[in-house]
Amino acid sequence: MAERDAARRAGPARQRPDPAGKHYEEEEEEDALPDSDDEVDLDKPRPIQIVLAHEDDHNFELDEEALEKILLQEHIKDLNIVVVSVAGAFRKGKSFLLDFMLRYMYNRTSPCWIGGNTEPLTGFTWRGGCERETTGIQIWSEVFVIDKPNGTKVAVLLMDTQGAFDSQSTIKDCATVFALSTMTSSVQVYNLSQNIQEDDLQHLQLFTEYGRLAMEEIYQKPFQTLMFLIRDWSYPYEHAYGLEGGKKFLEKRLQVKQNQHEELQNVRKHIHSCFSNLGCFLLPHPGLKVATNPNFDGRLNDIDEDFKKELRNLVPLLLAPENLVEKEISGSKVTCRDLVEYFKAYIKIYQGEELPHPKSMLQATAEANNLAAVAGAKDLYSKGMEQVCGGDKPYIAPSDLERKHQDFRESAVKQFRSVKKMGGEEFCRRYQEQLEVEIDEIYANFVKHNDGKNIFYAARTPATLFAVMFAMYITSGLTGFLGMNSIATLCNLVLGMALISFCTWAYVKYSGEFREVGTAIDQIAEAIWEQRNPRKVFSKLFEVLRRRTIRRALTSVPRQRLSSNNNKKKN
Repeated sequence: MAERDAARRAGPARQRPDPAGKHYEEEEEEDALPDSDDEVDLDKPRPIQIVLAHEDDHNFELDEEALEKILLQEHIKDLNIVVVSVAGAFRKGKSFLLDFMLRYMYNRTSPCWIGGNTEPLTGFTWRGGCERETTGIQIWSEVFVIDKPNGTKVAVLLMDTQGAFDSQSTIKDCATVFALSTMTSSVQVYNLSQNIQEDDLQHLQLFTEYGRLAMEEIYQKPFQTLMFLIRDWSYPYEHAYGLEGGKKFLEKRLQVKQNQHEELQNVRKHIHSCFSNLGCFLLPHPGLKVATNPNFDGRLNDIDEDFKKELRNLVPLLLAPENLVEKEISGSKVTCRDLVEYFKAYIKIYQGEELPHPKSMLQATAEANNLAAVAGAKDLYSKGMEQVCGGDKPYIAPSDLERKHQDFRESAVKQFRSVKKMGGEEFCRRYQEQLEVEIDEIYANFVKHNDGKNIFYAARTPATLFAVMFAMYITSGLTGFLGMNSIATLCNLVLGMALISFCTWAYVKYSGEFREVGTAIDQIAEAIWEQRNPRKVFSKLFEVLRRRTIRRALTSVPRQRLSSNNNKKKN
């Protein structure tokens, strides 16, 4: 649907209503949204961008200062808030619809709130054509204070969102904007064109699930009201325009049938589980002048009567005081002050890496396709290795096992490459590398399993401990005989520790308890076994013994000479 504001931009000035129902003139230069660094001017109502989209890194930033200046005004900050948001694909007339909502909010007491026939449509910026207009999330700078029929006052906020599926946005961008707007709104208008197609429901499932992941664990439906708005409805002979026709149409579309595929059933069950209220409104096409006139500026003269008639029913259905839906989170009503904090919390979640990144259908299918190929190749490798050194196979020499591993590894990689896969060569190469890493990990487990079948390997720990005890016993006796009591004591201490370790290891193997202790003893024994060359193990010890022996010998010679001299003098 093509709606255009080129003519009103070309004019010298235009008018926009203020809260008092008056009009003020606004030059063309003032139509642009204020930069995030500019001060938000609340004297002149206009759209303010509160969520900024950074196209270079596909990230989003919250303009906290602008949001706080709007929602923390003294007269509204403690009022319960009603947030009406419009979301959907780009270039489908979301901002155009919101401007009619603005007309209603400024002139809701008038039966002619829809405006004059020659009055250009102003408010949120919109235009015709094929390129997107809105980025990020915008809100109207004026928050409307409305008296509900029960006597309470509520604050009403209108929200416009970046259109989904344009050429510059990723699936993650689209999911983030839709999820943020759904999480923070009390009424989400899902703007669709001509029909509710299956891909519309699947995208809704993806986006709402992305929002639900970001919210804390809840035990009720996380979102409130979802209104399917079907634009350019061309089948009034099947389902009449308006709410009643939309209700029957939606019931038919979201019906869960026994003969449906499980995938289709899950989509519908998910949507029902996410929203407390579901509605649908069928809106006719606004007319050929709107679609084809490049100078269309929103004047009612150029819009078909059927569209204007249904528009008069749609907007009050959403914004009339008796129909306002106050924002709730986890069953508690949200004030303007609260909404600021929720925005801050939610944007931090989407700026972080806690959530998984949503993917396109092609990417998700390609990943599943490659993962299935990896699983098949790993299964081929595992079966081959099981035949060589499985549970009932005898011990095989490590060199032969490694050779078999290389053969089966090449066969697995070859099978992976032979499977037809989606995603392209570079995408598939990452999964081949993943396959090779996982095969090496499996091989390491087979090596351990094979070593366990070697009776000498199994006896390595007790043999090592016995060797340590024997060596310490001999060394203790030798050093004691030579008078090196400190070294003998140390050897006896090591002997005792080795004996305790052996007893402990035997108990662990028998009972199966304290396996961590047994593993530690095995590791220590393995380290000693790897250094089983006596020259490596005892080199330092023998070096110490040698030095001590030489030192004692050198000190004993002068003493003997001194005693012999004393004896001679006495004689």
